[in-house]
Amino acid sequence: MDLGFSQIYVDNLTVTDSHQLLCNLKSMKNIVIGSNKQKTSLMLCGAIDRVHYIMTSEGVSPDILVECAVLLGSFAKGTEDNKRELLDKRILAVMLQGLAHPDIRFVEACLRFLRTILTSPVAPVEDVVFEDSSVIPHLIHLLPKTLCTQECVSYILAQCCKTNKQQDMLYQQGAVDVLAPLLCSEVNKIRLPALQCLAALSYKNHCVSREISSAKYNREDMSTLLSRLLARDLPINIQLTAAKCLCYLCRAGAISPRCPLIVQRVLPSLARMCKKDRSVEERVEAAETLAFLIEEDVSLQVSASITDHLIPTLALYLKYTPSSTGKKEQGCHIQGELRQAAFKVFASLGANEEEIRKKIIETENLMDIIEKCIEEENFKVQLAAARCLHSLSRSVQQLRTSFQDHIVWKPLVELLQHKSAEELMIVASSTLCNLLLEFSPSKDKIVQAGAIDILCKLTTNPSASLRLNGIWGLMNMAFQADEKIKTSILEKMGTDQLFRLLTDTNVDILMKTLGLLRNLLSTRGHIDNIMLSHSAQIMTAVIMILEGNYPPQVKEQTLCILANIADGITAKAVIMSNEDILKKLTCYMRHDNVRLQIASVYCINNLVWNQEDGASERQAKLKEYGVLKQLQSLISTTDTDLFDKVKTAMQQFSS
Repeated sequence: MDLGFSQIYVDNLTVTDSHQLLCNLKSMKNIVIGSNKQKTSLMLCGAIDRVHYIMTSEGVSPDILVECAVLLGSFAKGTEDNKRELLDKRILAVMLQGLAHPDIRFVEACLRFLRTILTSPVAPVEDVVFEDSSVIPHLIHLLPKTLCTQECVSYILAQCCKTNKQQDMLYQQGAVDVLAPLLCSEVNKIRLPALQCLAALSYKNHCVSREISSAKYNREDMSTLLSRLLARDLPINIQLTAAKCLCYLCRAGAISPRCPLIVQRVLPSLARMCKKDRSVEERVEAAETLAFLIEEDVSLQVSASITDHLIPTLALYLKYTPSSTGKKEQGCHIQGELRQAAFKVFASLGANEEEIRKKIIETENLMDIIEKCIEEENFKVQLAAARCLHSLSRSVQQLRTSFQDHIVWKPLVELLQHKSAEELMIVASSTLCNLLLEFSPSKDKIVQAGAIDILCKLTTNPSASLRLNGIWGLMNMAFQADEKIKTSILEKMGTDQLFRLLTDTNVDILMKTLGLLRNLLSTRGHIDNIMLSHSAQIMTAVIMILEGNYPPQVKEQTLCILANIADGITAKAVIMSNEDILKKLTCYMRHDNVRLQIASVYCINNLVWNQEDGASERQAKLKEYGVLKQLQSLISTTDTDLFDKVKTAMQQFSS
């Protein structure tokens, strides 16, 4: 239809006769159904403005209002540009107002329009639905009215529910109570959006999940209602969404992961839905849901690994190749979706158990595919591949074998050098930390590739997770390293940055920084050389922590650093000449935390060891500070570790 004919149809909506107007609206509706081209043409000629005018005029009959709403609903099913124009023309506000109309036909037409628009990625869902506090209560009030309202409102609420605040609001307005009866409906197009809405409500929300789990309908709790929808004679989308609901309730702590419903019904159902006989979309959704279900529970990981040949089934996901005929872009999309889903499950499966990792790593060409996928442009695939690699890198055995045969560290280093998305950098740097462990064959090559610079830079990142991984990697690198690496770490990081990390508010970062210092200050020659150059800064940091309000584990690590310094040959003098440190050592010997007592006595042991030069002078000075008396008072301790340390120290004094 050219613009001339379109303009005639639009002009026909200016008639004043109600009967003729109704006929003209129906004519326009009939020509736009199924034709995006005709929708666009009519919209260019002002159809939206004209329909908007009719709907907001005084005394318009319900029949005309219904036809207007249906027509706009047809326009909404057009292109993304069509949807944007409807939003720009403020049609949403008119449709929301229409929900209060007494004619249920008009209300239903408005809801169908809203469902189409609000389930589109172009819709400003939060601004529309949550900005006006009256919208959500009214939608929930409308939900049980008719089959149409049940379907549309459930879809709308499922789409709108994205944050914890929104979940809480929907629950408080009674969403769970009106959704529960829909699970017992015989109409699948009602059950599906109700399930989707419950899944959206329960996702990562502990409080709402507990309330959903304890909710009852016809004296049956929600888990019973949901379990019925896992029945194999129901459509697969119903089974899959019911499994997703139960998965989310389990992850939120509302259902135990040991519950037979989870172990014997949900997990096997999801594994079965990963099979090749299901559609790609179903296989991907099932795998992603399964990965989330087992992510943090070892027993579920073990169960999944031996369920229905899951690992070989997922291996098939990685073998999919786009057809040489047909749409290449679509084939590449399917390949990416299958790969990222398989990687997610492998990452969850291999999170803890060595035997499971061994089964995963035996997947044909797995490491080659991971290496290739980490370099892909598809972010979802990149991230999932990196997570899978991180999970596998927790294996000592695999680090020494499979990881040695593949240069998987290279793409990780490149990701960190080119400042990728933060989430990807966190996973990449976490994996690199494992590859820098002392027994990893890749360690030397990674260091040569500039890992020290990369990790030092990460320690200055605004993201706490990246700062943590940066210092963690350096700590691993410094363990039993040669003096050249240790010196390079100190030079490239700088003592100012080291001190900043020691004042970081994140306790994990502080602990790993202390761990780095402890690893740097090991091996006598290294200890003496480092203290010769950096003793002032290191001792300032030690005093600051021992005097500060820090958790016991932080102070214990700091005392262990002092014990390492005390093991040096010339470095001992740094402690012995510091009256403040000596007082603190005796103070911590009297502490009510036995771990701190052990650490401080361990330091004293290194200072008074009588086979070393100057031992008698050091012993005499420490006696002046009451160290020997304090040791004598500790000999009656019931803690065997402390007793052994005290006994050894006293033997040095008596020799």
